[in-house]
Amino acid sequence: MEQAKAGIFRKPRALRAGESVWIGLLLVNLATFTWATNMTLGRWLRESIGPLTLSGLRFLLASLCFAWLLRSRPPEERRPGADVPLLLMMALAGVALFAPTLYWGLRFTTAVNATLINGLGPLITGLLAALLIREPLTPRQLIAALIGLFGVVLVISNGTLNFRGMLHGNIGDLLVLAALVLWGIYSVLGRKVMARRSAISTTAFSMALALPLLIPAALMEQSFFPIRWRPEVALAVLYIGFAPTVLGFLAWNEGVRRLGPGGAMMFYNTLPIYGALLGHFLLGEPLGLTHFLGGALIIGAGLWAARPGR
Repeated sequence: MEQAKAGIFRKPRALRAGESVWIGLLLVNLATFTWATNMTLGRWLRESIGPLTLSGLRFLLASLCFAWLLRSRPPEERRPGADVPLLLMMALAGVALFAPTLYWGLRFTTAVNATLINGLGPLITGLLAALLIREPLTPRQLIAALIGLFGVVLVISNGTLNFRGMLHGNIGDLLVLAALVLWGIYSVLGRKVMARRSAISTTAFSMALALPLLIPAALMEQSFFPIRWRPEVALAVLYIGFAPTVLGFLAWNEGVRRLGPGGAMMFYNTLPIYGALLGHFLLGEPLGLTHFLGGALIIGAGLWAARPGR
């Protein structure tokens, strides 16, 4: 009887599996698109709101959303428990330091540069995982990291490969690169925490625990960088607090569930593509030959590293 049922329903099940893959593809692209818009808006808001204030408002709004989502979770998910030390380190590296560093960098570099450099994120996370928690790093991943790093150098130096000029004239690009390292630390710590609790609970607590640092810092920033409120600024802050921080996270995790980690990471590098296009068409930022060459190296290295082995 079970075999007969399997034969009758084989085709519909295949269709459902195919639909699940397509939904997964749409979800991971939705996530990377919202993350690209975060950088584009962060660049656009640079004269209206300070990096600390924007970070504080962003994660305050997101924490309220995640607190609402946690209501239906099991009781143990609604308490930090024994994970407090790791969650505090995640809050410090991936929220309290990462977001202000990124927004500070966007004051001095273009959204095009920032999103292209961000394509190196998965490779940096892989290297940090090998160093901090002894995850195996394959020769292919190491070579891909070097190729991707060369692509970043090409973008930052505008093709001149002038390292001294990079250190003095491209502080924004270097800050974005530092933000990626902080995010990599957050991701590696998150792998350890999420072995014991859900991704929603981990993210909610890592954000909430950073607020006692971000909110006072944002209030201090108001004394020398007050918010220049306009309706479009308020809408942009609301969007950043919800779309990239909550919707993007949930879409990414559901996409990972449907496609698997390797399948999802193959599409992570749509983020620099979306970001470069948004920065060019919405902010009028230039796209030159070095952006295309450096971006191709970064994206290609990420795709090659994310390919599953034999």
